[in-house]
Amino acid sequence: VQLCLSGSEAVFHSLRVARAFTGRPKIVKFQGCYHGTYDAVLVNALSAPERAGVPDAGSAGVLPSVVEQTLVCPYNGLDEVARAFEEHAGQVAAIIVEPIAHNMGCVMPAAGFLEGLRELASAAGALLIFDEVITGFRHHLGGYQAICGVRPDLATFGKAMANGFPMAAVCGRADVMDHFNTREGGDTYYAGTFHGHPSGCAAALATLEVLERVPVHDHIYGLGDRLRRGLAEIHRRLGTGACVAGFGSVFVTYFRPAPVENYAQASGSDSQRFLDYCRRLIERGVFLIPSNLKRGHIGFRHTKGEIDRTLQIAEDVLKAMFGRR
Repeated sequence: VQLCLSGSEAVFHSLRVARAFTGRPKIVKFQGCYHGTYDAVLVNALSAPERAGVPDAGSAGVLPSVVEQTLVCPYNGLDEVARAFEEHAGQVAAIIVEPIAHNMGCVMPAAGFLEGLRELASAAGALLIFDEVITGFRHHLGGYQAICGVRPDLATFGKAMANGFPMAAVCGRADVMDHFNTREGGDTYYAGTFHGHPSGCAAALATLEVLERVPVHDHIYGLGDRLRRGLAEIHRRLGTGACVAGFGSVFVTYFRPAPVENYAQASGSDSQRFLDYCRRLIERGVFLIPSNLKRGHIGFRHTKGEIDRTLQIAEDVLKAMFGRR
């Protein structure tokens, strides 16, 4: 394990050490997945629909020569990943993936998708990296990898491990992690003035202690189920044509009728209606991130009463938006 301050830093170091370990330049990522601000992955995240699937840097100043080393595939598209390995044989250092694509709201991995990535990476001599900055600790003390049973070679975790304090980590196989120069003979530079800072470490230790002894996940999973079921019933009753998705304590409403399996489908959701929905909820005291495809979160301090109040407010908002049916 190596400690740092942010998920972006953890991802940066995970990709650097993957390239050092394999001696290869390219990485595979997925359209709609966000892995922080590092140039190699600030590509094809929240792309405009017409830019999905083609190189799409997420910021001015990102070097085209860096973008060229990033191969973008559709989430849940195993065939496309296999094709990328074939077309760039011996050049791919790693696959990096959100095991649940939470930067598209909540897109679950299709049956066999994560297992397929594991097999493809192993067969090609590449590393599999799980970006668990969102899924880690929120969904399970062991991250989503403990739920799905797929073990990546490297994993990145973020501020959830310290309940919001600045803290992150990259961790994984010893033979890979030993390449960092924090180990004798390591050839991969790793340093940071505030890495392992006492305040972040104290917050992480306190948070992990609570997660180990208190049934936090049982509580927030129960509230998540209650909220998603209630929202789905409201949308069905009012005939809004929307679908509700989520996992554990995460929830999202897609203003489209069918479930979402990839970015193309997610970006087909009615963004203006979603923003109007968020604005109206915020005016009534329920906060959702007012940006299309952003998910909502439930915390341990929330109660059943607050979930039921949220459902009532959501129903009032949707009646105002769609008219009483």
